[in-house]
Amino acid sequence: MNLQKRTAAILTLALVLWQSLAGGQSHPLKDTVNFHFSVETAPEWDALFNRTSGWFGADGIFSIPLSGTDRGEKRDSVLFIFSDTMIGEIAGGKLQPGWSMVNNSVAYLPGSKPDEKRIRFFWKQDENGKPATFFVPSTPSAEKGDYYWLGDGFVNQEMDNATYIFAYRMRNLSDEAWSFSEMGNVLIKLPAGSRPPFKDQQQIETPLSFSGPEGKGSFGAGIFVNTESAGAPRPDGYVYVYGIRGKAKNLVVARVLPENFEDFSRWKYWDGKGWNADMQKSAMVAHRLSNELSVSALPDGRYALVFQQDGIGRVVGLRLGLRPEGPFGPVIKLWECTESQQKNIIVYNAKVHPALSKPGELLISYNVNAFDFMNEIKKQPNLYRPRFIRVKLK
Repeated sequence: MNLQKRTAAILTLALVLWQSLAGGQSHPLKDTVNFHFSVETAPEWDALFNRTSGWFGADGIFSIPLSGTDRGEKRDSVLFIFSDTMIGEIAGGKLQPGWSMVNNSVAYLPGSKPDEKRIRFFWKQDENGKPATFFVPSTPSAEKGDYYWLGDGFVNQEMDNATYIFAYRMRNLSDEAWSFSEMGNVLIKLPAGSRPPFKDQQQIETPLSFSGPEGKGSFGAGIFVNTESAGAPRPDGYVYVYGIRGKAKNLVVARVLPENFEDFSRWKYWDGKGWNADMQKSAMVAHRLSNELSVSALPDGRYALVFQQDGIGRVVGLRLGLRPEGPFGPVIKLWECTESQQKNIIVYNAKVHPALSKPGELLISYNVNAFDFMNEIKKQPNLYRPRFIRVKLK
């Protein structure tokens, strides 16, 4: 091939590559529609939380790698945080007398494998040795009887490796089931090395909740730490915090540098065109999501928003984005939860656990519960616990 033909071939190849990068929907970096995968159950993770003594059920599972990186370090320990938790004994498939519920609990797992011999569950005990709650509202706005549901959390390597956990301050409005409302948004701060019963915890009230005609909402549904130290593949240095607003389960996005995490005047909110200092101008970038969710970086350059469609729908869904703040494409159905085929049973709050996911996979949990909880838990004592699926990327 002479020089002229060689030069023409190189230019043609360069043009094809540029076209595919710049405008071709077939290129993964420009595609929010196509997602090639297979999915299967993850029975070894199901079994880890299928227990009959002590901790035997909870919802709200989030996993926080204590190294601060989502790379799944072999020597890392993972902190699991749970919301409403069942403590008691199950024998012969029957719930034994003396069981109780506490509002939150934790577990520690050395490494990233589902090792029943190594995981340890913890809940607080009161002066009589009875199960109690670790994180009880103690901020100036809290009232007697308020309690926390826990949101997502992370270890902030820029703030002395403190663990920050979002907590929604809840209040029961009546004695009827499902009669409750969120009263405030709080950050729980645990110094590095803090361990149960977390006597050194701090509780920081935040302005990160909405009210008004568009409905209530709050930040903390998911966190994506897009920093080099956290192992993000395309770091920009920010911590992205996701929130849900309104009955349509609309997604809103905030970001802040990790060193400014406690300075709420430094937070910025995606308004659809740029990052705005006014939280009230937050754009709703996706809908039909769930109150807990995750955003994860994919190997091909896209971002996976994983959630339970419509809050308590049967479908574990995924939307693809080109940036952590979106916009996100249409819902891609990953899994239909068979548990909800039973009368009275609901499933909710699907999310990815990056530090527990193997390369090329997304380990996803979702919760199982019942409308008539107190009666159903007596009939099915192991109902109320996370279930897991594994999505393999192709």
